[in-house]
Amino acid sequence: MTHLQEQEALTKLIDRIGSAHAGKRLEMQAHYSALLLGGHHIHVHMEEFPAIAWLLKTGLKASGLWPLAVRNSTNYRLVEYAVPLPHLPEAFDGFRILHLSDLHIEGMIDKGKSLQQIVSTLEYDLCVLTGDFRFRTYGSYDKTLRLMEELVKTLHAPFGVTGILGNHDWLEMVPGLEQAGIRMLLNETQALEKGSDAIWLLGLDDVHYYETGDLDKAVNASPTDAVRILLVHSPEIVPEAFSAGMDLYLCGHSHGGQICLPGGKPIITHCRCAGSYKAGPWQHESMRGYTSRGVGTSLFPVRMFCQPEVIIHTLRKVPHVTS
Repeated sequence: MTHLQEQEALTKLIDRIGSAHAGKRLEMQAHYSALLLGGHHIHVHMEEFPAIAWLLKTGLKASGLWPLAVRNSTNYRLVEYAVPLPHLPEAFDGFRILHLSDLHIEGMIDKGKSLQQIVSTLEYDLCVLTGDFRFRTYGSYDKTLRLMEELVKTLHAPFGVTGILGNHDWLEMVPGLEQAGIRMLLNETQALEKGSDAIWLLGLDDVHYYETGDLDKAVNASPTDAVRILLVHSPEIVPEAFSAGMDLYLCGHSHGGQICLPGGKPIITHCRCAGSYKAGPWQHESMRGYTSRGVGTSLFPVRMFCQPEVIIHTLRKVPHVTS
């Protein structure tokens, strides 16, 4: 896109999501950038703290684990997760959702080539991307968009590719991501239809850092009697999502810790939620959920005792059991 086209696309996006939502996000983005340029670190991200970066890198190199940790960053694990949903329409029984989160794609050591090879061999109906497309949290995102466009070309989903923004992403990225072939939801909904049956996707803006996710807006735009799948970048509004009647909550953000203790116990996850929601499958009352360990990395392209995940959720209709 030319600069003029980018401005026109952003104007259309602001009209679409509303000036209040867009204004808050753009203001916070500008404020955040100013803090970084001024050398301040207030309510920002772990990767902006040089001391933490130095300690992690020094520790891994001193122990001789650095080469292994780097190799681990693209040692993807394919996860097959069956999701029982009592109210699922018959037409969607067996519906497969490829779930990729936290790509941080320009930070991948092979710029996404291994990931492309894996997803190109899989069969699924829909792909969802739960945020954090870029590695850094500020600056140019041109490389991110170029690499995402290359990845999307390998995603062959009859129901398309749907995404949401994470705390690393900027609102200005949305037109480029949509041009690449990703339907972006910003407190918006999408109906998936098979004949006369439908299930609904609800996608929120970031609830972790920018706090511009609006669950009520998305809920009000979807039918209450439908199966509803909520896409959120982080697992920080689980109780609210259950109260709003969600059936499935898909998210990421935590990286499962990325650098963990033996056994996969995370050291840091940066999630304001119960520990049981920070990685893998979970259930809150009757609502199912999955927090992806991510396919990319933050800070450095390293992982220890925490494999990156490529997940396929298979929706299954099960009998409704009354108490």
